[in-house]
Amino acid sequence: MSWYRNTVWFVKGLREYTRSGYESASKHFNSADTEVNVAGRSFLVTGANSGIGKATAIEIARRGGTVHLVCRNKERAEVAKGDIVTETGNQNIFLHIVDISNPKEIWTFAEKFKNEYKLNVLINNAGCMVNTRELTEEGLEKNFATNTLGTYILTTALLPLLEKEADARVITVSSGGMLVQKLNLSDLQSGNGPFDGTMVYAQNKRQQVVMTEQWAKAHRNIHFSVMHPGWADTPAVRSAMPDFYQKMKNSLRTEAQGADTVVWLAISPEATKLPSGLFFQDRQPVPTHLPLASTHSPPEDEKKLMEMLEEFSQKFKSTSPG
Repeated sequence: MSWYRNTVWFVKGLREYTRSGYESASKHFNSADTEVNVAGRSFLVTGANSGIGKATAIEIARRGGTVHLVCRNKERAEVAKGDIVTETGNQNIFLHIVDISNPKEIWTFAEKFKNEYKLNVLINNAGCMVNTRELTEEGLEKNFATNTLGTYILTTALLPLLEKEADARVITVSSGGMLVQKLNLSDLQSGNGPFDGTMVYAQNKRQQVVMTEQWAKAHRNIHFSVMHPGWADTPAVRSAMPDFYQKMKNSLRTEAQGADTVVWLAISPEATKLPSGLFFQDRQPVPTHLPLASTHSPPEDEKKLMEMLEEFSQKFKSTSPG
């Protein structure tokens, strides 16, 4: 069945996830949806120094938003901030150096951020695909630490700030790869059996979909969404999936095309007319499971994931300064 899921996902991807899929879908976009002035609204974008995160930050900055860039590498982040200010003329761009794979750093950052800023929209874009099993200094498997636990902690920590604002939103950048994975609670840190970085990443992305659905149920006055950007030509794809990149490079979306739905979800009045908790591709909600794929999980497993992540997160909060 996994062979079937992978094959269906790849064929679907060749049709929909490439640049031609975006060009086809975009014929039906309403340009007015993103012709929005967001001056006075505050946006936080993780992984914002390159790729889809940077492209998202640029489009929000163009429309007058205050943008908080959360990046791991100070030098690259400062270059990205300069690029964004130069390209958009928007001076309200703030830089925060945080490693999203480090839960203690995230807690410390979030507590400080809550005391100094307001927040209308959180965009969880930072992610990684490490193809060998690496542990962080906290002893966490790196993909899980970044993609799942980091996203969980940052969102959870900032929810009280978002709850204070009108039209608050949380957008998480996931992947169509999650379609080949069923939620697996027995091995969250991929310590059993052979390690396949691509499938670990896909499992993390399934976890992000489940988190989004659970948050949407629990926090009714915040609009949650999760999305697939398609297959875009980003530094992350080039470094993490070199074989895929070589095969597909002439068909990949641009970074701006990959970011389009993130921007739409972050700023468009139309996005929040749709229910909270949905999975999007090219400005449309799409199914979170392939036909006949057997990737559905019982509700108790989805609740259990949140309980497990909360337990993880509190362990690191209790030892963080402040």
